[in-house]
Amino acid sequence: MSVAQIIKDSGIAFGTSGARGLVKDFTAPVCGAFTLAFIEVMRASFEFSRIAIAIDNRPSSPEMAVACMAAANSMGLAVDYYGVIPTPALALTSMADKVPAIMVTGSHIPFDRNGLKFYRPDGEISKQDEQGILAVSTALPSLVLQGLPASSDRAERAYLARYLNVFAPHFLKGKRIGIYEHSSAGRDLYASLFEQLGATVICLGRSDSFVPIDTEAVALVDIEMAQDWQREHQLDALFSTDGDGDRPLLSDETGTYLRGDVLCLLAAKSLNIEALAVPVSCNSAIEACGAFKQVERTQIGSPYVIAAFDALLQSFQRVAGFEANGGFLLGSDIDVNGAALTALPTRDAVLPVLAVLAMAGNEPISLLVNELPPIYTASDRIQNFAREKSLAIIEQGLAEPQALLHQLGLGEFDVADVNTTDGLRMTLSNDEVVHLRPSGNAPELRCYAEAKSSTRAMQLVVQCLGALSLG
Repeated sequence: MSVAQIIKDSGIAFGTSGARGLVKDFTAPVCGAFTLAFIEVMRASFEFSRIAIAIDNRPSSPEMAVACMAAANSMGLAVDYYGVIPTPALALTSMADKVPAIMVTGSHIPFDRNGLKFYRPDGEISKQDEQGILAVSTALPSLVLQGLPASSDRAERAYLARYLNVFAPHFLKGKRIGIYEHSSAGRDLYASLFEQLGATVICLGRSDSFVPIDTEAVALVDIEMAQDWQREHQLDALFSTDGDGDRPLLSDETGTYLRGDVLCLLAAKSLNIEALAVPVSCNSAIEACGAFKQVERTQIGSPYVIAAFDALLQSFQRVAGFEANGGFLLGSDIDVNGAALTALPTRDAVLPVLAVLAMAGNEPISLLVNELPPIYTASDRIQNFAREKSLAIIEQGLAEPQALLHQLGLGEFDVADVNTTDGLRMTLSNDEVVHLRPSGNAPELRCYAEAKSSTRAMQLVVQCLGALSLG
């Protein structure tokens, strides 16, 4: 059977970040088919004799990695295996080595799901690459499954060195930084990084079971836990990430988590970025703050952000992008504190956090946030919500936006503007925003809202999702 047919029959599809699906559907033949198709597409444009592979801490990831390795070996490729590391650490080293890479991770989605992220020798695969992978007609050979080899720490060391080389030694001296470790793929390296930069580190919340942290929809228990830890340990900040370490969480000195796009907006200012590419769901304060010469709005998903870099690089030298989830993508080489920091056009959790901590200096992080325009966002999602149902709601809203507002309990307002870049984003007559879209990674309906207070933004999200869940 062809790899294209195996993939099609599996029901696994590409979302906003890699191929995602239920663990039970990621069988050895399916993982092998994706790997073989990916390598075939890469061989059309690049020459290489090795492939790099790493995993997150999901219980299903090692077995999936074994199948990916077997497929790579069947095609005559050696495998550089890096074990459990953050996705950006794998990307950094594979790009430096000019070899393709596969990260076995489902990021933030529940543990009964998983995924595969693919990297070209020069960065993330494009949407065109995804279509090429789905079209490969080669037959899948028999796979010889073996145990995982010993992992190399080379990618981990390179990732740490990336930031130790550009941020001043001991610039965090006097700071008490909590690290919420849970099951993050980077939990074994973050403490070392922050300690080498001078911070007093308190490691918290390590879990032996997988914790699906979604940085765009942080659970109430995690919010309350951050505030409890701040009070108990007198933290200046609490740092965490999603499952594969490419989306950050950072709290201020009160234990309040910063929204991902606010964190990255501050980071971009700290790094003197000239031009940004950001998805349509990000906070309008990005433009309103006046810090950037150009802001390009894209569809949601890192491939779209990266695709916008080429045009920006024609006119600007310091280019970056980020997503509402906090993943920061450095689109150009820049200097930081007089040292070179190379481009890393994939989501990274560490750079924005260090940039904001450097910007804050001895002042509280909350002061930086309070200096931004008073525009607030919130988001959440309905889980186990069929994609077809989400699309039907959006189709209804496009046809009759005012009727949808009535359904959402917002009938007293008019629709001032409709943006269909990704889903349905409605600006209301009172300047508030409601944005609905199906998740690209799981059967979820996401709602984003924007208002003049954080309380109102969250109220809009709760009200809209409540109305739709009853519909």
